[in-house]
Amino acid sequence: MQNLNKTTITQLNALAEKYETHSFINEDPSQFLYKFQNQADTEILSFIAAMLSFGKRDQFIKKINYIVEKSESSPHQWIKNKHYLKNFIESDKTTSSTFYRFYTNQDMLTFFQELSEILENYQTFGDFIKAKYQENPKAYLDQLISESFPKSKIVPKGKNSPNKRIQMFLRWMVRENSPVDKGFWTWYPKEKLIIPLDTHVLQQSKKLGIIPEKANATRKTALLITEVLTSIFPEDPVKGDFALFGLGVNSSQQKN
Repeated sequence: MQNLNKTTITQLNALAEKYETHSFINEDPSQFLYKFQNQADTEILSFIAAMLSFGKRDQFIKKINYIVEKSESSPHQWIKNKHYLKNFIESDKTTSSTFYRFYTNQDMLTFFQELSEILENYQTFGDFIKAKYQENPKAYLDQLISESFPKSKIVPKGKNSPNKRIQMFLRWMVRENSPVDKGFWTWYPKEKLIIPLDTHVLQQSKKLGIIPEKANATRKTALLITEVLTSIFPEDPVKGDFALFGLGVNSSQQKN
């Protein structure tokens, strides 16, 4: 594990406090945590939003808002009752047409179908994940989620994948007492969360000496960054996501 100097540790603490504010959600996919009041709807919409959160923000936020619009005031019921079929079959000439980037409408249908099957047997998506975790408490939660969607291309998979989008969703669901994250899943220890490893976090981690310069966006790298952040935020290592991500976005904006 890399040893950080006191200046860097102080900087990361200050940046985390600076960026973890409610205004963070304004241009971030975490805004979808606040579209609905009840937990069941928020869990489902947030998971869908997280899975689509890649590429240009304005483009994927537009697609997520399309789902919000079609979900008939309850994403949970929209999925559970298979009402998504009206929007992803009847309203499209072919299911092979593109929905977003390299995901087709058929890919979305497969994803929604697996979600629907889960909700046939569990009251909420969170209840399902909790049950999976209780069966195997030594497993990483992101891997349990990946394994639960064997047919869905949209859900990240692979032993070497950092599973960034799933980690972001888990941050939203697990971290309580946050002006951004909801913290519904109090049954899961937040110290077991893994950093959502995107380009900004990777680049800033290299600049700060948290990881080697040649490190790649892998699960091993995400675990290494999380280990270092644990030494700074022992009970809440992923709080450091706000510092690294916020610093990265701010640096990019200054360049532009």
